[in-house]
Parts: sequence; structure tokens; C-alpha cells
Amino acid sequence: MPETLLDKNRKWAAERVAADPDYFRRLSELQAPRFLWIGCSDSRVPANVIAGLEPGEVFVHRNVANLVHHSDLNLLSVLEYAVEVLGVAHVIVCGHYGCGGVKAAMEGCAHGVVDHWLQPIRDIADAHAAALEAHTEEAARLSALCELSIREQVATLSRTPIIRNAWARGDPLAIHGWVYSLSDGLLRDLDCRLSAAHPHRPPPVS
Repeated sequence: MPETLLDKNRKWAAERVAADPDYFRRLSELQAPRFLWIGCSDSRVPANVIAGLEPGEVFVHRNVANLVHHSDLNLLSVLEYAVEVLGVAHVIVCGHYGCGGVKAAMEGCAHGVVDHWLQPIRDIADAHAAALEAHTEEAARLSALCELSIREQVATLSRTPIIRNAWARGDPLAIHGWVYSLSDGLLRDLDCRLSAAHPHRPPPVS
């Protein structure tokens, strides 16, 4: 029941104040995160929790399969605010193994409106068909596609005017591609970091 969440909230707030009486005062005074996190909507992948961060330390945007669409005004608004107003130093695109969006994109059956959203994943799969087919097990194939998609979202972000303008004026802004494993709780850097000094994507690691 929703009321349970209210009870949990009251307990959580009381515990915070008991441990640190000034906690909420400090939190209410300033938002100055160094990170923008673009992650998946999956309820098992909360940015603050898996990165070990406190509220206020990371600005977050989440959508199905952590995709970057050039027409997504929600994401672009978040990106613009994070870069132009908050002055974040790092944008992290974080996907996860076992992503339902990646799996749905490849199932070959209708899921509704989300099929339009997931089309970029199918395009990535088509572009890397030979490499993906080298994986004989479906789970390994989907994990490889998950990584390829994260890399592509990093590249897509790097081509947005928001990022290009930030780099042109010398902002020390970097884009990273990470993947999270539900099986062990660990984050892995996919080594596809882009910045003003290195604005081009390295080739995927086979």
C-alpha cells in the first residue's frame, strides 16, 4: 500500500536527523552534483544506491534502456540544466546486464509504444550482426548488445549541441559509458570515455 511508503519515509527522515541534525538543512541549501547519470528505469538500478552516493551528489535521468534520442526533450532538458546550470563535470551513461528493454528490442514480437522507443537498439544490433552472432548463447549476445548500446549512447551524447558547446568553451566535461551487473552489484567502465580532448569514440572491445 502507498501508505507504507509514507511510514518508511518518516522513519528514514527521523533516522537521518538522529544521526546528523543538520542533514536536511544542508541538503536544502544547495544542489551541486558533479555527476549526471543517464540510466535505465529498471527498479533494481537506482543510481545513488549502486554508486554509493548521497542525495545531492548525482543528478539523474532515467528511461527504458538508458537511450539517448535526439528528439527526447526530457533528456535534453536534463542534460542542458546539468551542463549549463549545475556545471557537472561528468555525464555517465549506465546500462545493466539483463536489461528488459534490450531483450524486448530483440524478441521480434509487438510490445506497444515502447517498440518505437527501442528502435535504436535494433539498429545497433543490425550494424553489429556478425559480432553478435559470434555469441552462441542468448544471454551473452544480449550482454554484448547492451554494451554496444551504451557505447552508442555515449557517442550520440557527444554529438549534441549541448555537449559540443560545452567543449567549445573549454568546459572540463567528460562522458562515460558504464555497465552494471545485477549478479554481483558491480559497475564496470566500458572504456569509451569522451571529452573535449578526445571527442571520438574508441572501437568496441571484442
